[in-house]
Amino acid sequence: MNKEFKPYVPADKITPEFTVTSIIMGILLAVVFGGANAYLGLRVGMTVSASIPAAVISMAVIRVIMRKDSILESNMVQTIGSAGESLAAGAIFTMPALFLWAKEGVTESPSLLTISLIALCGGLLGVLFMVPLRNALIVKEHGVLPYPEGTACAEVLLAGEEGGASASSVFAGMGIAALFKFLVDGIKVVPGVITAPLKALKTEFSAEVYPALIGVGYICGPKIASYMFAGGILGWLVLIPAIIIFGGETILYPGTESISAIYAANGASAIWGSYIRYIGAGAVAAGGIISLIKTFPTIVVTFIDAVKGMAGSKNGGMKRTDKDLDMRFIIAAILGITLLIWLLPQIPVTLLGAVMIVIFGFFFGAVSSRMVGIVGSSNNPVSGMAIATLLFATLCLKLTGDTGVHGMTGAIGIGSVICIVAAMAGDTSQDLKTGYILGATPKKQQIGELIGAVISAFTIGFVLILLDKAYGFGSEALSAPQATLMKMIIEGVMGGNLPWGLVFIGVFIAIVIEILGIPVLPVAIGLYLPLELSSTIMLGGVVRYFADRKAKKEGKADGDAGPGVLFCSGMIAGEGLVGIILAILAVAGISDKFDFSGAVSTGLVGGIVLMILMVGCVARFAMKKEK
Repeated sequence: MNKEFKPYVPADKITPEFTVTSIIMGILLAVVFGGANAYLGLRVGMTVSASIPAAVISMAVIRVIMRKDSILESNMVQTIGSAGESLAAGAIFTMPALFLWAKEGVTESPSLLTISLIALCGGLLGVLFMVPLRNALIVKEHGVLPYPEGTACAEVLLAGEEGGASASSVFAGMGIAALFKFLVDGIKVVPGVITAPLKALKTEFSAEVYPALIGVGYICGPKIASYMFAGGILGWLVLIPAIIIFGGETILYPGTESISAIYAANGASAIWGSYIRYIGAGAVAAGGIISLIKTFPTIVVTFIDAVKGMAGSKNGGMKRTDKDLDMRFIIAAILGITLLIWLLPQIPVTLLGAVMIVIFGFFFGAVSSRMVGIVGSSNNPVSGMAIATLLFATLCLKLTGDTGVHGMTGAIGIGSVICIVAAMAGDTSQDLKTGYILGATPKKQQIGELIGAVISAFTIGFVLILLDKAYGFGSEALSAPQATLMKMIIEGVMGGNLPWGLVFIGVFIAIVIEILGIPVLPVAIGLYLPLELSSTIMLGGVVRYFADRKAKKEGKADGDAGPGVLFCSGMIAGEGLVGIILAILAVAGISDKFDFSGAVSTGLVGGIVLMILMVGCVARFAMKKEK
């Protein structure tokens, strides 16, 4: 144990931590950020960390409004609140595949209970697997594993002497994004997409007019945003023109008409839907597997540390800041959840599947924890772990004769739980790092994570069903890119009906990108998604580039808790919340009463003006001087 490190709150000091205020606020933020991140991830295939915005909001409420000086109480709020975002990230990458199959008549649409139970099992296991790893990865590796988001979140809370002034950036972002989203998708007086045809290339260039996408680009930074944009350019300005020009009257599987006929009927987007998304799927799958291969030494070291951590994890005679949940409770809970996964009829997983979940879950939970400790949550290859799990699980189920609908739903059930386990383990480790720096009680934080997982599990079930009814997964509004990819992988392994030629083109594009030394996954995601998403994300990345340059000239770095990042986090939350509200109105059948698109429409000019306003708002907050 690192005896030299002294936390902010000493171990012998008792301060308010696990209080009614922190629990209620944490639950509210778990619901808010869980729903908002579910909406964002289903649109663009990626989510953002909610820990820092949750910490800022809790600091503002507890310190400024309630006049309480309790840093550990604020930490508990963000611990519970960030669980919603992580569980949503794991759930949306896989479970919408069940809805997509239901639309095709393959299965029945999943019930609220089914989704919630799968999410609950994954969320609880993700937290429980992390408990015996805390000593090995958080305590003993302090100073070695930085845990970027966890450390940044501690810095935000330690800067609480500012009186929570940074919270104004978060709330301003929420309000402005909510207004813009309502103009575009609520009353519909501004178009959601700006499109410019490129006739010489037989394609089009487009950008979506949504604040959350600019926020994603700003938070990810210019490098990641440019990688995604490069993938979009490759797909829409290279591959689509090549297919149309060289294809001509050729009928190429999986299309049923000639390429020229497909293009004439529905334009470049039809070529993307018929061919490019399979190439993108191959690139994303290869990128995920490459990321796992590269981290294999880390996997081995982490597994050894995990076993050592379990052997030395005892609470007897420990200080407050060293106490974890009792290992007897952890083991009993894991065994109980495993039995529930096998026995509950709502979870379509066999005994073999339940055993695979425990083995792969602990394995990838350990990997996820160490990975976020090195590169942060944003670069954690959760989807890559899910792809590897799905490939192995589907092959195992097929070899044991569990094929057809039951085998496919079983594979997605296994993949869903493990994907959520990996996401929750990463979030839990970041939160425990924050707590370690501040002097929180690990046991109380772990209970807070479990509460967040339970609340978020039932929230995500409601949100998924609501969004599917309002917009439909696989539609332009909610493309659900990761879940569509998982569905394609399972169908390909089970039935052998994938256009493997196109998939392998994507695989080798990913290999070329890796040889060039460029991160594969962001480029592959850009190739897999419509260009209109990555082009708007690129705008946010450009603003971040200039903001960072300005900060550098002033002798400071625009860190994770800078006003631009907080404003953009608020924008993502604001758009997500309005998206869910509009979904409720659509399901209730009253959304048409707010639709003024027929009476008032600003057309292309309105879209361009609104885009300029959104970029201007982000630039304004990103480059303002901090007090």
